[in-house]
Amino acid sequence: MKDYITLSEASELVGKSKETLRRWDKEGKLSAVREPMSNYRVYRKSEVLTLFSDFINNPIETVSNVVEPENEYKVLELFAGAGGLAVGMEKAGLKCVALNEIDKWACQTLRNNRPNWKVLEGDIKAFDFSEYHNKVDVVTGGFPCQAFSYAGKKLGLADARGTLFYEFARVVKEVNPPICIGENVRGLLSHENGKTLQGMISILDEIGYNVVPVQVLKAINFKVPQKRERLIVVGIRKDIDLNYEYPKPNKKIYNLKDALKKGELFDCNVPKSEGSKYPKSKIEVLDLVPQKGYWRDLPLDIQKQFMGGSFYLGGGKTGIARRIGWDEPCLTLTCSPAQKQTERCHPEETRPFTVREYARIQTFPDDWKFAGSVAQQYKQIGNAVPVNLGREVGFSIVKFLNQYYSLSKPK
Repeated sequence: MKDYITLSEASELVGKSKETLRRWDKEGKLSAVREPMSNYRVYRKSEVLTLFSDFINNPIETVSNVVEPENEYKVLELFAGAGGLAVGMEKAGLKCVALNEIDKWACQTLRNNRPNWKVLEGDIKAFDFSEYHNKVDVVTGGFPCQAFSYAGKKLGLADARGTLFYEFARVVKEVNPPICIGENVRGLLSHENGKTLQGMISILDEIGYNVVPVQVLKAINFKVPQKRERLIVVGIRKDIDLNYEYPKPNKKIYNLKDALKKGELFDCNVPKSEGSKYPKSKIEVLDLVPQKGYWRDLPLDIQKQFMGGSFYLGGGKTGIARRIGWDEPCLTLTCSPAQKQTERCHPEETRPFTVREYARIQTFPDDWKFAGSVAQQYKQIGNAVPVNLGREVGFSIVKFLNQYYSLSKPK
């Protein structure tokens, strides 16, 4: 076991933010020391474990967000990818009426797995969705994060033309659903100093939707064995006077063993499948990294050689040369499992996760098959919304729609 851990690692271990740990440091509850080689602030692991055992070992709470739909609720999904969010919504009882996606391999994946789904392949700009006007209950979509050009103090729909959020808003306006849900990376909060998100909120306001206070959902709190975060933007049509509630987080955290072995999440071990390989030079380095270790666990001369110039730069860089442990959630999966500096190495074998292991970590069912080359499959899985996170968000939509339709029934 390592004697010292970084601020990031201590933060993960006790489930508290880095800011909280820094405050505790100032208050003398937990004292950091300087690592001799790099001068980074690090903590004695034994001290963290002893002082904060109540955070680490607190009783596990499980929360159920399950809600049954009281009517048939229809979803139109934009930027659907390989179907992570769509499968999650389906598991929550929502019916997918159409999905738009530009990537041909992702479209093939959707068609192969759900021949009854209407897959609209191509650029969203080429499609008119007015046939779904007042016939769809929720429009969802993971629009990419793009900067806007500002034509005035308040950004309007016309100013966002040419961006994919403009297309998302255009479709919501054409379809007029009671609720719309956009999802994005956490970085959208700070993109262009928060102006991009404010612009999106003002555009949704302009087309008749009130935006619920934005939240970042941590996938690990929603039965996903992966430290992935998604920012959720929820718009409620202005004629509806109802609160939307985000799904309640679970305290129980699932780990890599839960993902790849038979257990609560899956009823069998992960199926065998193809996967990428590391080059020989990387295998020689990663062979030296223990479970839950990373580049700092390498001998100093190999650290310097492997890290190159970034060895002397600040920051923890905790994802580099990282071997995941069985008893921890996986770090966020990337689109390419063997790329330099975002290693996600198997706990026992010196290799990246296979395609099916990737899919498990994203909570896709084993029978959901991905089209295209191995590289294309990794890309589709890496870009997806974790299925179980989509399911929990789906239940929150069902709960909202049940309330809406029970109130709007003719008396």
